[in-house]
Amino acid sequence: MRIVSLNAWGGRLSEEMSAWLADVQPDVLCLQEVVFAPGSPSAWLDYRDGDTVLPQRADVMRDVSRALPDHGVTFCPAACGNLFLGDRPVPSLWGVATFLHPDLMVVGQSQGFVHGAFSPDGFGPHPRSRTGHVVRVWHPDEGGVTVGHMHGLRDPKGKMDTPVRGEQARKFAAMVQSVQMPGDPVVVCGDFNVLPGSETFRVLARVAPYNLVTTGGFDGTRTSHYPKPERWADYMLVNGPLKDAPFTVVRDPEVSDHCPLVLETAW
Repeated sequence: MRIVSLNAWGGRLSEEMSAWLADVQPDVLCLQEVVFAPGSPSAWLDYRDGDTVLPQRADVMRDVSRALPDHGVTFCPAACGNLFLGDRPVPSLWGVATFLHPDLMVVGQSQGFVHGAFSPDGFGPHPRSRTGHVVRVWHPDEGGVTVGHMHGLRDPKGKMDTPVRGEQARKFAAMVQSVQMPGDPVVVCGDFNVLPGSETFRVLARVAPYNLVTTGGFDGTRTSHYPKPERWADYMLVNGPLKDAPFTVVRDPEVSDHCPLVLETAW
């Protein structure tokens, strides 16, 4: 079973991302920063936050579904706000999505907010609402595995530990514990938006104590499209049955300003 975690960067590199996913064919894809603007008059819109203007793909889910046409998808929006086509506002949902190979049966799941609550009237000030999604999937030949991901909140001041980040980690760990069964291999992943020494990992150690990114000799998870010096954001944590499973941080090709994380499970 191949499990991939990736921050889609709002689909900024949609062609490269879709081509890579079509080639890799993950069994479980945990995708963060997913944009969905149904009925958009354009395939591209602009995100505006103060002086920041970023192009966004209007329907990241459709792009990925074309690359993985048989996969089922669960979209977990955190907020509905406006993107823009020129001066025209276009209502858009934003959140995380989980894509599952059709051979996998969902036998348990939890979806909820690790920070804040659903915002229907705009994206709001930072730190904005954030969601997590956990599934327990079953394959007839390989048994069950619990996989959870979240997109950790962004703080304009940086990736340092804060009380709300600690609470976010505790909520996420509780979601995983509510789904996993005794003996399950567990994968916990996503763009956590924290540094390697964060309290987040001490909290999540109760469900997944092995950090494959920090212990694997990797020097970060950001690509050349990310201009800032801090290179850490994305992580994949596992429990004992998966601590020696093949894992990599993909540097080439670049499909986002985040590197994909790829785990090949074996149990």
